[in-house]
Amino acid sequence: MKLGLLSTAKINEAVLQAPPAGVEIVAVASRDGTRAQSYANEHGIERAHGSYEALLADEGIDTVYISLPNLLHHEWTLKAIAAGKHVLVEKPYSRRAAEVEEAWDAAARAGVVVMEALMWRHHPQAALARSLVDEGAIGRLSQIRTTFGFLLLDLGNVRMAADLEGGALMDIGCYCISGARLLAGEPERVFGEQVLGASGVDVAFHGTLRFPDDVVAQFDASFTLPQRQRLEAVGDGGTLVLEAPWRSDWGGRVLVNDEPIDVPAADPYTLELANLRAAIAGEVEPLLGREDALAQARVIEALYLSAESGVAVRPA
Repeated sequence: MKLGLLSTAKINEAVLQAPPAGVEIVAVASRDGTRAQSYANEHGIERAHGSYEALLADEGIDTVYISLPNLLHHEWTLKAIAAGKHVLVEKPYSRRAAEVEEAWDAAARAGVVVMEALMWRHHPQAALARSLVDEGAIGRLSQIRTTFGFLLLDLGNVRMAADLEGGALMDIGCYCISGARLLAGEPERVFGEQVLGASGVDVAFHGTLRFPDDVVAQFDASFTLPQRQRLEAVGDGGTLVLEAPWRSDWGGRVLVNDEPIDVPAADPYTLELANLRAAIAGEVEPLLGREDALAQARVIEALYLSAESGVAVRPA
């Protein structure tokens, strides 16, 4: 897999650290050619392009990683698909379910793979958590509580840009939604409350998700409180806790009834790229394909509608 980086965003550094066997990062693009060349020199990347269009026209790559701001994910995914490239696109793909359907339909017609980059799902602890709940380690699942947050004071940060669809729900709340869905399936209705900041984005978002079988999940995502993350699943026979569910590099244990469970060390970005390479080769299905991306977008869309209307909304 010959991968090109469509942007010089900070998140690229995680992808650059440990590409797996069979994956080469060979090109990078920026709207500023000088910046692209400097970035390529710094990271030992073979080719630099002074526009995103030039990267998509590069016949030496077959896959692009799109790490642009949220608003631009859909536009450039469609352009990459039209150029015949496979796509790894940063989370969340979109806050609009219709855009997910349009993109994955286009990918199917073009015969390319598109995958949403929710890297936490590739870490072994995510699969372990799912298997523990499915196997009854905590009895019948009843409640899920998730949280993710850090203090963000820089109003110039892209996460704070309303015109680029920033906000706490999009940036970090999407992890909480993904975690609840992994363990409980798809919610029947959701209720959201948002706290808007000076830039117009939600600097804090609180949500409740009601799942089948009377499972209720609650989450909070915030740019206004100290750094924290956690996933807790409560059943009638015990409790499962992931102390570092989303950012495993922060360090944390997996606990069942306060007893630690061994989890293999792993780099989720490496595993994400390996899964994408194998999916492109036809060896496996993408871990996060159309159905997962569509379900994520439906929940995000419904939560924003709920926060704006003040009533619970059914994702659709």
